[in-house]
Amino acid sequence: MNRQKLKRETVGHDVKASLVLFLVTLPLCLGIALASNAPLVSGIISGIVGGIVVGLLSHSHSSVSGPAVGLTIIVAAQIAQFGSFEAFLLVVIIAGLIQVAIGLCRAGFIAMFIPTIVVKGFLTAIGVILILNQLPHLLGHDTNPEGKVSFVQIDSQKLFSELLILFEGQWHLGAATIGLLSIMLLILWEQISFLKRSFIPVPLVVVLLGTALSQFFERLGGDWSIQTSHLVQVPVANGLQGLQQFLVFPDFSLWSNPQIYTAALLIAVVTSLETLFSLEAADRIDPQQRQSPPNRELFAQGIGNIVAGMFGGLPVASTIVRSSVNINAGGQTKLSTILHGFLLFICFLLMPQMLNLIPLSCLAGILLITGFKLASPTLIKKTYCEGPHQFAPFIITVMAIVFIDVVIGLLVGIVISTIFILYNNMKRPLSRIWEKHIGGKVMKIELANQVCFLNRAVIKQALQEIPRGSFALIDGRNTFYIDPDVLSMLREFETITAPARGINLSLRGFSEKYQLNYQLKNEIQYVDYSARDLQEQLTPQKVLSLLREGNERFRTGSTLRRDLKQQLNTTTNGTPPLAVVLSCIDPRASVELIFDLDLGDAFSVRISGNAITPEVLASLEYGCVIEGAPLLVIMGHTRCGAISATIDSICSNSPANTNCDCAHLKHVVDKIAQSLNPDYCHASRIPSDRDRYEFVDAVSHQNVLLSVESVLQSSKVIRERVHSGKLAIVGAMYDTTTGCINFLEEHRRINGSPRNNSKSRFQR
Repeated sequence: MNRQKLKRETVGHDVKASLVLFLVTLPLCLGIALASNAPLVSGIISGIVGGIVVGLLSHSHSSVSGPAVGLTIIVAAQIAQFGSFEAFLLVVIIAGLIQVAIGLCRAGFIAMFIPTIVVKGFLTAIGVILILNQLPHLLGHDTNPEGKVSFVQIDSQKLFSELLILFEGQWHLGAATIGLLSIMLLILWEQISFLKRSFIPVPLVVVLLGTALSQFFERLGGDWSIQTSHLVQVPVANGLQGLQQFLVFPDFSLWSNPQIYTAALLIAVVTSLETLFSLEAADRIDPQQRQSPPNRELFAQGIGNIVAGMFGGLPVASTIVRSSVNINAGGQTKLSTILHGFLLFICFLLMPQMLNLIPLSCLAGILLITGFKLASPTLIKKTYCEGPHQFAPFIITVMAIVFIDVVIGLLVGIVISTIFILYNNMKRPLSRIWEKHIGGKVMKIELANQVCFLNRAVIKQALQEIPRGSFALIDGRNTFYIDPDVLSMLREFETITAPARGINLSLRGFSEKYQLNYQLKNEIQYVDYSARDLQEQLTPQKVLSLLREGNERFRTGSTLRRDLKQQLNTTTNGTPPLAVVLSCIDPRASVELIFDLDLGDAFSVRISGNAITPEVLASLEYGCVIEGAPLLVIMGHTRCGAISATIDSICSNSPANTNCDCAHLKHVVDKIAQSLNPDYCHASRIPSDRDRYEFVDAVSHQNVLLSVESVLQSSKVIRERVHSGKLAIVGAMYDTTTGCINFLEEHRRINGSPRNNSKSRFQR
């Protein structure tokens, strides 16, 4: 039932969006055809094909196709070059075949490499162009066709010169009134909640109101009367028979002309680029953030161009103007695209005279609001705040598209973004970090994700600065491309320079291709784990220092990046431990993570409440005596569940296994209970959670100290190694809220309370 309801709601939104799309697309189709020096009906045919054919084949939910905005200059030039529109239609068909091949070859992956900042600039620029282009239409001055997006207009005026003419009073009173009222209605409709939620699309209301006012002004006459040049001008075809007089078919006799194929390749490339950019931009502004498959879209556009060329249409592509109108109108699925194509077809055949009554100024208001949504001041401000490396490519892309052309502007944006990417990589193609491993300090050089020839000088300088006789690691795990010149330099440094300077050079993360072609070996030359000869050189104080440093790295989020596979292979036969750590089984108290240890560095003994039982003592003796670990750490932690359960059991004088059939739990509770003075059980009933936590932590602290004493008293061999200086035993408390380890200096029982500074607080 919910799915059916959702489907009904989706269809309703799509129907509304298709009406808005139809109204906005109609003058755009005519305007693009006029700007391209092509028959007017060719623009409508492309709109129909883009809506129905491409809409059915595409898997995009929000993208809408039609006559390609960025091709007006190219189309006009090619029609003039070949001398006839019929010859150009053959170009469109071959371009469609090329696009189908591109889609089948899955070349749409290039969409993944479109810089995000260029897409943002593209959206903003289209918004600015819509605003600048629609202002003259809104006020009834500009007689240029819709769809002309170049800086230089068809009447040799420029975008800004058209606006200046408006201030000289060359605007139309009736058209301006309709345009301004349309803007007001669009804004107010969004502010009134019940109107915004209504099923009636506000653009349809705007069109109906504008048409009614246009007819009323016609009766008033004079300055109020709106001329034909300010109305939609659809070619009038009387049914299907009348449609035949408008249809133009391709001239297949020119198939052997090589210029046809050159022109088709140009059309295919430009329409594919415009489609990919518009697809990426539409997905970005889609409220549901759905992703459209680019290869499928290119295939659909190719089929659409073949059909358009067969029946006399202009090249089609996905366009962000139509797509943004569709999204802003509430389109949910590609049904809105398909329906708007059918509306174009039906209304062109059955009611062209009625369509020619619609004023362009009310349609300009709809596009103007769309332009303000695309050229969002919030987006511009946010991009500016991201810094010059983001804002510079953004604003250059916007200016290039606005002042030159959409296609050229996009290419300029890509080039500028690429330059900034290369510049940033040239400045920071690597990062250098000194890491302190078990075997000593290692200089780690992490390469960037792309290393080009421009980075060669910086990498060479970094290699020259590696100290003689030191350990160094070149990490290429995050790198997917390395220039051959850089690879040759690394090979020379590995085989000649590093051995001559006594540098133990390690490599990691280089692909099999680089290893095979340049004889680079992924090999670790320094000790990344505990070894027997290294263990014998470490004192207890040194191991304790290593644990402190490891915890600091864990706490600050700067843990060492390790080659776990290499450690796994090296430690197959076992490794001697640096330390033996007794800790609680709480999942938050993972020894290897807390101390940032390598595989095989520590023997980890875990038991509830780090209680000392005979089995635990046996494990501690094995690690400290048989394996010779120089340090034994007994680690408790804050907010310990085992300690809290023991407190509840002792203070309520009830067994710990009341709520379960845990027969062996009593042994652990009895050990932990030695850390709790029953005289202070009133502290366990403190109403404040904070005070309760502090009391539990105090008991945990005491439990650690008692565990240290218990080990020394119960194990003769451990006690002897401590007295001889071969082993140190230390208590520690791990704070689960901060990640910090506090090593305890005292090894004695605190008389009378869980800890000295808590006695007066809990003894009430």
